[in-house]
Amino acid sequence: MALQFPIYMDHAATTPCDGRVVEAMLPYFTQKYGNSGSRNHRFGWEAEEGVDQAREAAAKLIGATEKEIIFTSGSTESNNLAIKGACNLYEKAPAGSKSRGHIVSATHEHKAVLDPVKRMVKEGFDATFIEPGADGIITAEMVKAAMREDTILVTIMWANNEIGTINEVRQIGALCKERGVLFHTDATQWAGKMPVNVDTDNVDLLSWSSHKIYGPKGVGALYVRRHRPRVRLQALQDGGGQERGFRPGTLNIPGIVGFGKACEIAMAEMEADALRLGKLRKHLEDSILAQLDSCAVNGHREKRLPHISNISFGFVEGEGLMMAVKDIACSSGSACTSASLEPSYVLKALGVGDELAHSSLRISMGKQTTQEQIDFAIGNIVQAVKKLRLMSPLYDMHKEGIDLSKVEWAHH
Repeated sequence: MALQFPIYMDHAATTPCDGRVVEAMLPYFTQKYGNSGSRNHRFGWEAEEGVDQAREAAAKLIGATEKEIIFTSGSTESNNLAIKGACNLYEKAPAGSKSRGHIVSATHEHKAVLDPVKRMVKEGFDATFIEPGADGIITAEMVKAAMREDTILVTIMWANNEIGTINEVRQIGALCKERGVLFHTDATQWAGKMPVNVDTDNVDLLSWSSHKIYGPKGVGALYVRRHRPRVRLQALQDGGGQERGFRPGTLNIPGIVGFGKACEIAMAEMEADALRLGKLRKHLEDSILAQLDSCAVNGHREKRLPHISNISFGFVEGEGLMMAVKDIACSSGSACTSASLEPSYVLKALGVGDELAHSSLRISMGKQTTQEQIDFAIGNIVQAVKKLRLMSPLYDMHKEGIDLSKVEWAHH
């Protein structure tokens, strides 16, 4: 089949809606259009049944119970509810301190975690942001070193959205359990792609989004543990008491039904998808690194998601590289920060220099990614980098063996 351009390789930003998901949603727009809160007629009962089935599918995907699933508009809202809701309810001011309690997070979290934590700091809490090592992984030891007597909450993502590296979630959760501290994980890139069991993984609060797992945009969930310990949160809005009072407002029934169907499909297909995408990613990286020097794969080479590859290309200007690979829809960072001309803060947190961080590509694959598309991407990227390097005097100097770090540049 002929390739269609541009080739979509930005699945970490969003995924196309699965046809089976759309099919499940359609009746809830025009036939089963009741409000699930309407308990005294068939239209309401049908809508409620759709929500109940979706809640069951979402719970099953992460090893939770239906009553522990709160539907939201997506991971950003889930993260806000988890972080602000927990801090405001569990604040713990040590004797003689003005602080309302302490939060532990990391410098390369998604903005949807960093910004709520910073908001809590403005409102009187203290926060420690752990700096990852060059491999991008946050370990339980790092979290242990950052914890204090008044630590209320640890919020560490399961897998990074730009580099795909996997943090020590189970071990961090065990440490938090031992210390009586709540543990929240932003599992946006993980849930539905890799296995989750909130009990054995020691997670108290977990956020994820429908649109990362071939469901509709604008819907997601927050898992809130009900036993050992029973977690309570302060709601961010007041209203009709829906979603156990955590998230009041009329439910987005078609979206929730679609999310439930996406969870069901993910559970059945994630293992085969992960295996296939891992092979494609290996082929992509091995081929590019075999044909180009001065390139680096960012993050830990083994402990990362199978569908995300982040590669920096030395001696290439970032804007020029993005223009040169316009037949591939990929990114130079996360979708939420791609409007900014700043180099990726995630790569900078790993110690990658500004120049290299600017000239990095994140290629993220999905269900529809084919071997043929990957082969085209390899050829396109290699050709673009070689062409751009022909215009780089610095690359010529590097090839001549000149150590550029020792060159003293004249300033006019």
